[in-house]
Amino acid sequence: MKLSESWLREWVDPALGTDELVEQITMAGLEVDATEAVAGEFSGVIVGEVLSVEPHPNADKLRVCQVAGAAEVAQVVCGAPNARAGIKVPFATVGAVLPGDVKIKKAKLRGVESRGMLCAQTELQAGDDASGLWELPADAPTGQPLQRYLQLDDTLIDIDLTPNRGDCLSIKGVARDIGVLNRLSPDAPAIEPVAATIDDVFPVHIEAAARCPRYAGRIIRNIDIGRPSPSWMQERLRRCGVRSIDAVVDVTNYVMLEQGVPMHAFDLNTLDRGIVVRMATDAEPLALLDGQEVKLQADTLVIADHGKAVAMAGIMGGAATAVGETTRDIFLESAFFDPVGIAGQARSYGLHTESSHRFERGVDYRMQEQAIERATRLLLDIVGGEPGPVSIAEDAAAMPAGRQVKLRRERIHKGLGFEMPDAEVVDILCRLGLELIETQGGGWTFGVPSYRFDIALEEDLLEELARVFGYNRLPTTSFSTELRIKPNTESLLGLKAVRQHLIAKGYYEAITYSFVEPDLLKLFDPKAEPVELQNPISADMAVMRTTLWPGLVHALQHNLNRQQQRIRLFETGLRFVPSAKGLLQEAMVAGAICGERYPESWALKAGGVDFYDLKGDLESLLELTGNAIAFSFMAAQHPALHPGQSALVLKNGTEVGYIGTIHPQIQQRLGLPQPVFLFEIAQSAVAEAKLPRFRELSKFPEVRRDIAVIVDQSQPVERLLETASSKAGDYLQELKVFDLYVGKGIDPHRKSVALGLTFQHPSRTLTEDEINASMDAVVRSLEVEFDATLR
Repeated sequence: MKLSESWLREWVDPALGTDELVEQITMAGLEVDATEAVAGEFSGVIVGEVLSVEPHPNADKLRVCQVAGAAEVAQVVCGAPNARAGIKVPFATVGAVLPGDVKIKKAKLRGVESRGMLCAQTELQAGDDASGLWELPADAPTGQPLQRYLQLDDTLIDIDLTPNRGDCLSIKGVARDIGVLNRLSPDAPAIEPVAATIDDVFPVHIEAAARCPRYAGRIIRNIDIGRPSPSWMQERLRRCGVRSIDAVVDVTNYVMLEQGVPMHAFDLNTLDRGIVVRMATDAEPLALLDGQEVKLQADTLVIADHGKAVAMAGIMGGAATAVGETTRDIFLESAFFDPVGIAGQARSYGLHTESSHRFERGVDYRMQEQAIERATRLLLDIVGGEPGPVSIAEDAAAMPAGRQVKLRRERIHKGLGFEMPDAEVVDILCRLGLELIETQGGGWTFGVPSYRFDIALEEDLLEELARVFGYNRLPTTSFSTELRIKPNTESLLGLKAVRQHLIAKGYYEAITYSFVEPDLLKLFDPKAEPVELQNPISADMAVMRTTLWPGLVHALQHNLNRQQQRIRLFETGLRFVPSAKGLLQEAMVAGAICGERYPESWALKAGGVDFYDLKGDLESLLELTGNAIAFSFMAAQHPALHPGQSALVLKNGTEVGYIGTIHPQIQQRLGLPQPVFLFEIAQSAVAEAKLPRFRELSKFPEVRRDIAVIVDQSQPVERLLETASSKAGDYLQELKVFDLYVGKGIDPHRKSVALGLTFQHPSRTLTEDEINASMDAVVRSLEVEFDATLR
């Protein structure tokens, strides 16, 4: 928010220079982004009056002007399209120095003498309008120095307010804070009720009281819209970044900047019978002041008459009821809109206005009458008119309830680190506008003013005390406490170990948004009903993810599009799954790979990754738990994975994740040039590790026996291993598959699986009979359960 320092100092003028003032309000939480002079440095520029304009004899686009203001009438050659007799403009006389050290001298332009220069705003660095001469008000005193007339010895202060400080989005709000910091009372303009001279009242009916519990209005008849707003008002608006339009609009904007209460004025003769504050009907049309025509959504609050919507409440008025050149009667409105209901509405239509910016943050819900009275007085002074009485429609039950907050003395010491005297606590908070309701033995109860939407908790009062007392004045305290080292539970693996392991395997960690595009999520989890965001950052971040895969694949696709040929990514984060018990937030680990198996090298054989590369990486991760035997893989279907290349990951028979190749249809839909392999498992599955236990190494020899069995091709090898392990006895040390054969010499519907079994006794040498007995038990069980035959 930009504001004029000179305007601010009319309200409160502490004995501080500009830099000191900026530093003070920044340290109080109203951060100043920048300051800049209202105009560039110049001299010798006065208010000039163009007496006559004639065409240049030698140039079609130039004009010869006779300008009054200096000691004598001066002839000036000018090329501005709006140069005409009777206007008053900035006149740089001979000898003047303009910004950029431009010196004005006598000159001849195409053979005609020119003694001076008529200026645009940009040439004086006093604005952005470069379309022509800067036209000054008709009552500007001819010959007066421009800097004195426009009070250009001023500084613009650009304050970057946090969203909770909507009370400071006005001169009044900032002056109130400066007054508190410097123990000064702001010199606010007196707002006296304007007596009604007519009895006309425009009826107002509120249907959506929860969104608009209070609405004030007033009729003013027989205004003279042709009268311009005074130069001082136009200049203040310009310095705050608001363009002057006409006197009525200028007054409503001025009151908004001064008092912090947005207002709107309707052309009374375009309204049908009365005002109705209601919700829009779906796709209801409304032409806005900026020229757009929008189709309203059903959740949008509108100001309507009895025939149509005439404004988007708290955002922008409609073009059909706008004040124009023919307007004689107006209806002034000022309302309170619920900040939660207004939040996000403007952005949903691609809009952001000064009104919506304030209403979203909260506007004083008791200021509507004062804003109407202030605007009425200004309008009567400028355009005249006959005011009616102020009418107020209010639903008391829907109005914000007055808040009270308790503050304990002990909490001040704990929160701020020092004891603050009771008198100073009460003084600071009361100067901020809070009301002391009650003093208890251990603290106080304060009533919160209607303009402070950000104060609701005891911590908020501590923040107010700290910023007014001065953050830089808070004492520095060395803390002393007993620090006990928490026991390190060795059975907890920790996420850090998971990350380090995957990084060691060549993966890069990705961090993606928890918000994803609805259509993209539907590809990976078509049955999910994700949580929709009420106020999404953008349309492609509108729902909460139910799996980490969409963001991870999007990141992989981003890298493929930038010529990365070998990609390995992993992510740890939450997925958000709606359930009968509410929203489940599950911590997951997910990975995605594609491209070459190894980095390019003369020593390594080239080849693309496949399902088993990813499975091997996942199995190595599961080995970290020291309990890899608890995990198993079972063929299963998943809508995001290839039907023949997907598996369920189980831990002790319980589902903990999935692994597989991305579904070919999804690959084609996303335009992926090669297969992508994915896994996702719950972090809880790898969170616990089995503690290692010491076991003395056997001094006796190992014995290995190999067998090859022929089984049906559809038979999972994992089940063979489970059966063999359970029947091999207590002395089995290792069991592994070392060969798999399908082809010549074997039934085409069967396969040969070669198993290696290693036996060892801890305290003696195993006999041949013991080993043979174990091998016989293994073979018999395989024959019975799987119809296996020895090869």
